[in-house]
Amino acid sequence: MALCLGLTVAAAALNSETRHCSTAGTAGKWAYTYTGTISTPRGPLQAAVVGHFRSDAAGNLTGHQTRSVGGSSAVEDISGTNSVNANCTSKMTIKVFVDGQLQRTAVGAVVFDRNMNHARAIFQSLVLPDGTNVPVVLTANNSRLFPRDHRRQ
Repeated sequence: MALCLGLTVAAAALNSETRHCSTAGTAGKWAYTYTGTISTPRGPLQAAVVGHFRSDAAGNLTGHQTRSVGGSSAVEDISGTNSVNANCTSKMTIKVFVDGQLQRTAVGAVVFDRNMNHARAIFQSLVLPDGTNVPVVLTANNSRLFPRDHRRQ
């Protein structure tokens, strides 16, 4: 009995050590929100977004969002890339468009948790098409629309 219990514990430990995140493992449909502050020459503006995207196994993503900045709302399209590391950290680069025109490019640091069914992020940069860097403090909360059980992989 002790031998069986020992083998079970050892197998569980080995299994937990071999689990890792991957770009392919995050493929699917996601919903997200992000909130925070955008610094402008006229002062800080509050920002909030709700949206959804689909990510493929190669890390390409496309989606739509509705944003409100300083009380002004707009519907936007997004596309970008997501590169996931085995330790469940990631770098996302997202381009935001309105009527096909690039509005801004955001880069974020991401951490996946809950068996790759959830992610938290913070914006590292936000750049306008003319190269202007816009200071921001924005954090995101992302959830898979249809959770997967990655423990069996």
